Amino acid sequence: MKKETRILHAGSHPERFHGAVNPPVYHVSTVLHPSVAAMETSGKTPFEGMRYGRFGTPTTFALEEAVAELEGGHRSVATSSGLAGITGALMAFLKAGDHLLMVDTAYFPTRKFCDDVLSGLGVETTYYDPLIGGGITALMRPNTKVVFTESPGSLTFEVQDVPAIAMAAHAGGAIVMMDNTWGALTFQPFAKGVDISIQAATKYIVGHADAMLGVITAATPDLWLKVKSSVAAFGHSPGAEEMYLGLRGLRTLPVRLRQHAATALRLARWLEGRPEVDRVLYPPLESDPGHDLWKRDFSGACGLFGVILKPAPKAAVDAMLDGFDHFKLGFSWGGFESLVIPTTGHSIIRTASDWAPAGPSLRFHAGLEDADDLQDDLERGLERLGRGG
Repeated sequence: MKKETRILHAGSHPERFHGAVNPPVYHVSTVLHPSVAAMETSGKTPFEGMRYGRFGTPTTFALEEAVAELEGGHRSVATSSGLAGITGALMAFLKAGDHLLMVDTAYFPTRKFCDDVLSGLGVETTYYDPLIGGGITALMRPNTKVVFTESPGSLTFEVQDVPAIAMAAHAGGAIVMMDNTWGALTFQPFAKGVDISIQAATKYIVGHADAMLGVITAATPDLWLKVKSSVAAFGHSPGAEEMYLGLRGLRTLPVRLRQHAATALRLARWLEGRPEVDRVLYPPLESDPGHDLWKRDFSGACGLFGVILKPAPKAAVDAMLDGFDHFKLGFSWGGFESLVIPTTGHSIIRTASDWAPAGPSLRFHAGLEDADDLQDDLERGLERLGRGG
C-alpha cells in the first residue's frame, strides 16, 4: 500500500475496541494483575503489554506502532516532548568516557544538553560541519559511540549526506541518530543507514499546535530495548490526551504536508526574486546548495524555510515582523498556523562551521492559510522593511 493509505490505518485495531475507528484514550496509572504469578510473569518483560501506566497504554502503543511502520523501523518509544526524545535517546547510548559527534546545526536545546549535562557526566562532545559527509571518519575516535545528524538543519537548512556519514560511523563502531522532524514522512531514515530516528511529534505529527510529544524509533529490537529502558528509567511519560492528539494528527499528515510544502515552495520562489532578499534557505529550490542531496534522499518537503535579508537596521526588521497579519511570532512549527522568528544572533551558534549571513536571518513556517494571503502578507512586510520601520 502507498504511504498515504497506510497512515490512515497504521496502529489502528478496531477489533480490539468494539469497532471504534480511533483507539480510546486510556487514562492509566495502576494496572491490576489477576494473580501473583501473572504479576511475576509481567515483570520479566515489563515493556510488553500493560504493566504500569508510565510504561505505556493501548493509546501509547497505537501511536508507537504507527510511527514505526511509517518510518520503516522496528518499534518506537513515545516521550513527553521532542527534546525528551533527543535526550532520552542520547542517554541510552552514552556513559562517562564516551565521545559524541554532534552536528553543528543542532537545535539549541540539544547543544545546551550536550554542553551542560553530558559534559558534567563525563561525555565529550565534538561538533562537526554538517557538510562533512564521509569525511567524518577523520573525527571518529575509539570511544565515539554516537554520531548525531539533523537534515536539513532546522535554522540554516544544510542537507547532510546521511548515507555517507552512516557508513563512516558504522565502520568506526558508532551508531547514527537523526533528528528527522523536518523530514517527517519524506525521509526514510533506516533505508539511509540511520539507527535511531527522533521526531518532535509536537510539530507535524500533532499538527495543531496543541500538544507536546516526541517519538524515538529504533532500527532493531536490541536498539529499541536500550532506548525503552533508558526512557523508562528517566521517567519520560507522555500524557494520554497527548498520545491521542498525536494519533489524530497523524491521520491527516500526508495531505497537510503536501499543502505546507506547496505553499512554502511558492513563497520561497517569490522571495528569491525580491530585491530585499539576499538568499532563501529551502532545499527544494534548485538554487539551494543542498538541492541535489535533497532530491536524492527525500520524497518531498515541508513548510519550514529560512530567509536571509540584505543588510537592514534592526528597527526595520522588527517593524516588518511586528506588522504581519498571518505570520505570527512564535516558536515551534508544523502546526496549521504560519509562523516567523528572527534567527540572527543567539538562536544560531556555530563552533565547527561558518555561518556569516549577509544580513538579518529569519525562519518562516508556511501554514495552511491561502497562499495568496500569505504572499500578500509578506509583500506588506517587505514594504515596511523598505521604509525602515
